[in-house]
Amino acid sequence: MPGSESTPEPDESTHAEQRWALNEDWLATAVGLILLVLVLTGVVTEGLVP
Repeated sequence: MPGSESTPEPDESTHAEQRWALNEDWLATAVGLILLVLVLTGVVTEGLVP
């Protein structure tokens, strides 16, 4: 019967992994933006950037 099947709810470990993945993504975004600002402001010299 359509609609009678229910999807199982994620357990705590799945929820924690999803939360870490979200935090990890934001951390990578912040690091990338910091590096971009350092390059644009000249703090990182041309010799360090390939």
